[in-house]
Amino acid sequence: MKRETFSLVYAPVVHEHLAAIEPKYDSLIREKTEKQLTHEPDVETRNRKPVRQPAAFHAEWELRFGPNNRFRVFYQVDHERREVRIVAIGVKDRNRLIVGGMEVTL
Repeated sequence: MKRETFSLVYAPVVHEHLAAIEPKYDSLIREKTEKQLTHEPDVETRNRKPVRQPAAFHAEWELRFGPNNRFRVFYQVDHERREVRIVAIGVKDRNRLIVGGMEVTL
């Protein structure tokens, strides 16, 4: 059985979030996001979990990856359109989440 793919759609503000992260991580973020979210983006795994509501950025899901699982991608899944909408990308440092250079409370 062939798995159907989802297309990734980035909210315009995500470009600002990425600009606040060191450029050396750009390819890692892009590759992991594409690999993890184009197939079965709403299946819970060790590093992919539903977000407790109400959530920042109206996110439904969170993907964790990178050195010490420091990167976070927050997203919504639209099954009708077969789209994953990336609404925020940030860096987790201990108990602080930094998105676009600003601390965010989850």
